[in-house]
Amino acid sequence: MCVRFTVLTLFPELFPGPLGASLAGRALERGLWALHTVNMRDFGLGAHRAVDDAPFGGGAGMVLRPDVVAAALDSVPGPGRRICLSPRGAPLTQALVQDLAAEPAITLLCGRYEGVDQRALDARACEEISIGDYVLSGGEIAALALMDAVVRLIPGVMGNAQTPAEESFGPEGLLEYPHYTRPGVWEGRAVPGVLLSGNHAAIAAWRAEQALATTRARRPDLLPPQRRG
Repeated sequence: MCVRFTVLTLFPELFPGPLGASLAGRALERGLWALHTVNMRDFGLGAHRAVDDAPFGGGAGMVLRPDVVAAALDSVPGPGRRICLSPRGAPLTQALVQDLAAEPAITLLCGRYEGVDQRALDARACEEISIGDYVLSGGEIAALALMDAVVRLIPGVMGNAQTPAEESFGPEGLLEYPHYTRPGVWEGRAVPGVLLSGNHAAIAAWRAEQALATTRARRPDLLPPQRRG
């Protein structure tokens, strides 16, 4: 299976960026996923290829025009699922990432300035997704984060197919347990003895306890009320 991403942006030179390296980069070379960029400036108006205008109702900043955005979206053959990266969107969760990894095609719209004219999003059925409760200068970094999360779930990208099941937000919905490696003692800090015991059942139980304790301490919102105490 190959997931095809198309990114609509004013800065196509930012892609593939870090996704051109490591596992994602090798998977891109092998054709496990594909990346295309569309420069929205190519659909700008007039001699200066204008893509934005002042917001109706006043206020600071500029807004990406609906005619420009729609023309860029319409230029994508077989766009698949259309997503606008926006701080007002639905949170990007691991469950949503798993859904996206099953899509054959995804078109990502990277907003800039004060955002995108809502009419373009509505007319072209763009869902809005947020990578966190903060504001970035544009959607490009958010698009890279979303693609990285999706690409690593594509079969064949990661060396160990079991890895996603043992990570944070896995089947149990917990944060991941802590990890340790050599040396056994570092700066006076020893590796927990159970990890050196060879007792796989005890190790599994310890990891489950640690995952639950970490989640209670750092993200109790991930737990049902009866498990938060």
